[in-house]
Amino acid sequence: MKITTCHLVLSSLLSLMGTTEAFLPSSMMRPGSSKPLLTSTSSDKAETDRSKLVDADEWLDAAVKSTLDQGGYDESSFLVGILGDLHIDPRKLEDYQDGAADWRRIFEAAKKAHGNTCLVSLGDLGDSKNCDHNEENPAELFSGTSLCHKIAADFLGNVCPDVPYEVIGGNHDLEGIDEFMTDQENLDAFLKAHNKPTPQFCRQIADKTLLVGLGSTVFRDAPFTSHEVIIDQEQIDWFENLLKDKPADDGWKIFVFTHAPPNGSGLRIIQENHVVNGCCWLNHSDESQCRKFIELVREHRSIKAWFSGHFHLGQDYQDSITFPTIPPEEGPYPKRGSCVFAQTSVMAKDTSRDGRQQSRLLRGNKDGFEICTVDHKEGGKIRLDATITYSDHSHNVGIYMHDDEAYEHDNYFKVYQPTDGDEQYVRGAETAELISVTDEPVTMETKAWWRLNSGRVLGVLNGMLLEYDKSTLAPLGLVLTKEELLGNTITVADSGITECDVEAAVTGDDEEVPKCEQAVLVHDLKTNKITVVQPNEDGSYWRKIVRNKIARMQEKRREEAAVAYALEHIGLNQTEAMESIESTWGPETTISGNAL
Repeated sequence: MKITTCHLVLSSLLSLMGTTEAFLPSSMMRPGSSKPLLTSTSSDKAETDRSKLVDADEWLDAAVKSTLDQGGYDESSFLVGILGDLHIDPRKLEDYQDGAADWRRIFEAAKKAHGNTCLVSLGDLGDSKNCDHNEENPAELFSGTSLCHKIAADFLGNVCPDVPYEVIGGNHDLEGIDEFMTDQENLDAFLKAHNKPTPQFCRQIADKTLLVGLGSTVFRDAPFTSHEVIIDQEQIDWFENLLKDKPADDGWKIFVFTHAPPNGSGLRIIQENHVVNGCCWLNHSDESQCRKFIELVREHRSIKAWFSGHFHLGQDYQDSITFPTIPPEEGPYPKRGSCVFAQTSVMAKDTSRDGRQQSRLLRGNKDGFEICTVDHKEGGKIRLDATITYSDHSHNVGIYMHDDEAYEHDNYFKVYQPTDGDEQYVRGAETAELISVTDEPVTMETKAWWRLNSGRVLGVLNGMLLEYDKSTLAPLGLVLTKEELLGNTITVADSGITECDVEAAVTGDDEEVPKCEQAVLVHDLKTNKITVVQPNEDGSYWRKIVRNKIARMQEKRREEAAVAYALEHIGLNQTEAMESIESTWGPETTISGNAL
C-alpha cells in the first residue's frame, strides 16, 4: 500500500488566514487582541446565545463583523465541515441538496475571510439496499458500487466546489459484492472515484494542525460480521509513525476522523445493535487492535479530537461528546489523553435513528477549538456544543455549552457504562471460591458487573449478560440474551486447583491476586437447570455470533436451491417447501471429544 504524505493546504495570503475568529463574537476576544479566548461569557450570551440554535446567516454576519472589528485572523485558524453517514439513495436527493446548501453558506462566508477550510465525510456513502439503479440486477445493493461512489464523489465535490473534501471508508463502502469479487477490487474503485492514493489521509489545514483519517478496508474477508469497521495493520502502523513524528511538545495538533469510534471513547452507543453484533468499535473483534487506538490516544497528546459516525444518532445528547477530563463526582479519570471524542449524526431523515438530521462544524486556532452542530432539519441553524481551550501543548479544558436536549422528550437513555468503584461493582469475584454476583433473579433493571480472576469483565444490563473491556470498561459484546438470563441468578465458582498455578492474575486496580480457574454459572430457579457459560478459546466470553455477509449470502442461496428442489422434485407448495428447509452448521459446541 502506498503511503501518502500530508497535503499542504496553507494559504499564501497569511493576512487573510483563519476561521475561528471569523465566527467568534467580540466578547470572546482578549482585550486589545485579535485572538479568541474560546470561552463563553455572560456578555456573549447577552448578544447572541450561541449555545442555542441560531439562524446561520444572522449568526455568521454578526460573528464576522465582530471579529473583523477586533483585528483579523492568523495562520493557525481553520474551519472543517464534518458529514456523518450519508447513505445516499439516488431516488431521494432532496435532503442532501438542502444539506449542501446549508454548508455552502458557511463555507462561502469562510472563504471571504481566508479559505482555510475542508469538508470531511466519515463514510458509508450509499444506501445498503437496491435503489432501482441496475435494471440487469434488481437485487444488487447500491452501497459500494461504482455508481454509488461516482454519485457520492459528485455530491462531495460540489457541496462547495472551491472547498476540498476528504473521505474515509465505512462499513458499507466495500459492499459492492455483485460488482466486485474481492475487497481489493472494491477498494481500488472507491479510491479511484474519490481521487485518493490511499485509504487514509493526512491534510495540513493550518499551522501545526493536521486532519487525519483512517478508513475501513475489509468487508468480504471480515472474520465475523462484515459490518465491523476494520482499519488494516498498515494504516495503524502509518498512524503511529505519524504521531511519533508530530509530537504535542512541538506544538502539533491532530484531529482524527474514522467511521466508528475507538474503544474507550465513552460515546453513546446502541447496545442492542452495534454492541451485540460486534461492530461497535474500530477493529472490534480483534482484542489487541481494538484497544490499540485508545492506547495511542493516551500516549500521544497531540491528538486533540476524534470524530466518528456509524451510530446514526443525533448530537443533542451530552454523551455525543466526551472530554479527556470529567468532574471527580462523575467518576474516576477516564484515561482519554488530551482527546475530545465527538459523535456525528446524519444528513437525511431516512437514515436517522432518532429523527435528528445534523452535521458537525469544527473551528479553531492555536488557542483551542469549538465543536458545533449544523442542524439540517432546522434549515442549517448553528449551535455551539463545546469549547475546548488549550492550557498547554498536552492539556486542555472542555466545556459543554448546553443541557442534554434529549432528556425531556427522548426514549434513548443515557447509556450506563461501568466505572471503577461504582455502586454496581461486585467486589471479591476475582478471588472468592463461591460468590453470588446477583443476589436476586435478574430483571430488566438489574445492574451489576464484576472482574473474573482472568481479568475478564462481565456485567448485567438491560436483562443481558455482557462482556466489557478490561481496560476501558467499554462494552464488547453479548454473552447471554434476555431470553437466556431473565429470572435467573449468576454465581462465580472456583473450578480449578489454585495450588497448581502459582502465577498471579492482575485486576483492574493493578492488584495481584492468586491465579485460579473459575466457572460462571447461571441458575434457573424454576427448573434448577444450570448453564455453564464457557469462554471462547481466546479467553473472551462475548459471542462472535454474526458471521461474514458473504457467507450468509451464500447460505441463503443454498437454502433457495433447496426450496427449488422441494418445489420441482418433491412437489411441495411454496409454504410447505419453505417450512421443510433446515440448515446445519459446525462445529458442534460440546465438551465431547467425538463428532458422534
